Amino acid sequence: MRNLRFILISLLAAMSLVSIASLPKQALPTPAIQEDSIAGKANVVDEVVWVVGDEAILKSDIEVMRIQAAMEGMRWDRDPDCAIPEKIAVQKLFLHQAAIDSIEVTESEVSQQVEARLDYMITQIGSREKLEEYRKQSISEIRSSMHDELRDQLLIQRMKEHLVKNVAVTPAEVRRYFKDLPADSIPFVPEEVEVQIIAQTPRVTAEEINRVKDELHDFTDRVTRGEATFQTLARLYSQDPGSARNGGELDYTGRGMLDPAFAQVAFNLTDPKKISKIVESEFGYHIIQFIDKRGDKVKVRHILLKPEVGDSAIDASLARLDSVAVEIRKGAFTFEEGASFISDDKDTRNNRGLMANRSERGQTSKFQLQDLPAEIAKVVDTLQVGQISKPFTMINERGKTLCVIAKLKSRTPGHKAIITEDFQVMKDIVVEKRREEALHKWVVNKIKNTYVRVNDNYRNCDFEYEGWVR
Repeated sequence: MRNLRFILISLLAAMSLVSIASLPKQALPTPAIQEDSIAGKANVVDEVVWVVGDEAILKSDIEVMRIQAAMEGMRWDRDPDCAIPEKIAVQKLFLHQAAIDSIEVTESEVSQQVEARLDYMITQIGSREKLEEYRKQSISEIRSSMHDELRDQLLIQRMKEHLVKNVAVTPAEVRRYFKDLPADSIPFVPEEVEVQIIAQTPRVTAEEINRVKDELHDFTDRVTRGEATFQTLARLYSQDPGSARNGGELDYTGRGMLDPAFAQVAFNLTDPKKISKIVESEFGYHIIQFIDKRGDKVKVRHILLKPEVGDSAIDASLARLDSVAVEIRKGAFTFEEGASFISDDKDTRNNRGLMANRSERGQTSKFQLQDLPAEIAKVVDTLQVGQISKPFTMINERGKTLCVIAKLKSRTPGHKAIITEDFQVMKDIVVEKRREEALHKWVVNKIKNTYVRVNDNYRNCDFEYEGWVR
């Protein structure tokens, strides 16, 4: 019981108090106000300790961040009584600039963050009912209370990305940076692998497809007859987890961001009272309801159902791949030829089976094991270079079952970075350092042009940024 109470109190402290990044506008002086304590059982006197622009920082905000940092094991390299309010103040500077520059995040993005945080809280406490009982709020009320905080976190992240989007370095700068760096400061590059795959998609029976279509037809009829709303049915039955929680709603989206078949129907809808015909996409089968259109973007709701693959179809695909692997080992054809002519995976088929690791830094064929799909990483970890795995099943990013054989093309052991072999890794380090420097400079300049008032108790602090005390 003591451990459970600690978990509950800690979660409440971290999740339920007033957002540190979305306080109401106030100005000094302000009267002391009453706030619930961390445990929600006693009252303490709160006060404004800093003002940044027209945004106030409360003493309770500092205590909340202190507790959050302790829960996450964060250590402060300066006095936390000084470092914490400064961190909050910097967040407010980014939010203020985001408003000036019209930086936005969509409700869909915020909703995804809220649901992820809510799922985490429920997992920690044990159930939705326990969370509601302790917070004395419904799940809907808890969700609403988190909205502004998580929206502001996304805005801060987006603002930072905007400020450093043009930061770049040349190869010469990278070489200069590492030339005189002590050996113990050279970054360590973890083990990396290159992987090829041949994938087969087990066939879904006609009976299963008809079952899914009949269910979608029934949904359409129920909405048309007024027996249920589209949103309710989407929440209950849609197999698209990203939109189901929002009643199937997708935010304004351009044609190029949607599956072509889905987009073809979605962009031709005009009547919110009508529901589309059944649409087949690479994700499954959908029905779509129009909401609005702005320029070249459409806003719709949808319900997605995915036909279930039978065990017999999976067994047949695994058996076929096992035969393919035997023929490759016998030399009848190469793995690359098999990938080009047999594989159903369009992402690797045209690349002779080689998997591509795509990120904001670009594209490479090398992966750290944790960056591979879990099912593939587990198999590859046991292979020798050139070895082909036994057939196995996995769920791809589109939620479909695949049967796969994998080949380990190469394995590079972990090592200290070498400029000739690990240039991208070393470049990323220098770029990140330049971004940090650019953001630091921006904050210092922003402080100079922003009204700041600091409580006398903080005037002797050793701050990271100059200019707070005037």
